[in-house]
Amino acid sequence: MKKQFLITFLILTIIISMVGCGNSQDANVDANTQSTKKLQTLKIGVMPDVDSIPLIIAQHEGYFEKEGIHVELEHFKSAIDRDTALQTGNLDGAISDMLAVVFFKDNGFDVKITSKTDGSFKLIAGKNSKISSIEEIAGKSVGISKNTIIEYLTDQILENSHVPVDAIKKVAIPKIPTRLEMLKNDKLDLATLPEPLASIAIASGGNMLSGSDQLNINPGVMIFTQDAIGSKEKEIQGFYNAYNQAITYLQNENLESYMDILVNEAGFPKIVKDTLTLPNYSKSHMPSKNELVDVLDWLQSKALTKNDYSFDELSDPRFIK
Repeated sequence: MKKQFLITFLILTIIISMVGCGNSQDANVDANTQSTKKLQTLKIGVMPDVDSIPLIIAQHEGYFEKEGIHVELEHFKSAIDRDTALQTGNLDGAISDMLAVVFFKDNGFDVKITSKTDGSFKLIAGKNSKISSIEEIAGKSVGISKNTIIEYLTDQILENSHVPVDAIKKVAIPKIPTRLEMLKNDKLDLATLPEPLASIAIASGGNMLSGSDQLNINPGVMIFTQDAIGSKEKEIQGFYNAYNQAITYLQNENLESYMDILVNEAGFPKIVKDTLTLPNYSKSHMPSKNELVDVLDWLQSKALTKNDYSFDELSDPRFIK
């Protein structure tokens, strides 16, 4: 009887042991499957400006790779081309501005502000324009991109200097490099340009009259489509983790130590090495509600929108820690 009991006990022990090993192996397989599951690629649109520098650094230093994500940076020379790429599904997100977000919303395309960016824009007088102050620009031609952050900031600069907005001749030149070349070749008296192109104009003899840094105005933002937020939440969170690592890098390194990266990988001209002024980069944070109110007021005053969106309608702060 005891012998039969012992045999039965041993058989049960072996069976339990085999089941346990099987479950353990299944768990290991599941864990390995999860760990090797690749996250989706993020495609981000950038412009030739200093807002893109944190992304360039994050890519060069391997911060995206460290977060387990693959990010493709698509470079654009005009806001129109960038916005078209977003609307046609060729981008997940972009460095953009609040004006573009309002236009997207008006047209039924759902994008969200996910953070503020640190850009820098300057109003530059051409080398041979003989303009030394904003008070001298009445009747002069100013190169801008129509209904964009560039025109918005140009108007803000004029208003803060008590110069009537209609005192100048606005010339719409969407492609930023073309606008710079026209200024350098005396085809324009002035132009509003983002950094680093503003520094190129200054290095070529241009005169800076004012800029967004002096006025502490910048409606530049990072945006993602609602589709991307819904389907690539982990990827976007990884993107912001890498972005903040790049900000730490920029806060602690001298420009000289990564200038070659900007020249070789971002296409910044070597001429800006001695003239480029970078903004004080901050880790990811949301813009203020008042910044959106100011943008909406400007758009409504120009009959560019009839809507009065709330900040919550246009933003998603989930990725800001």
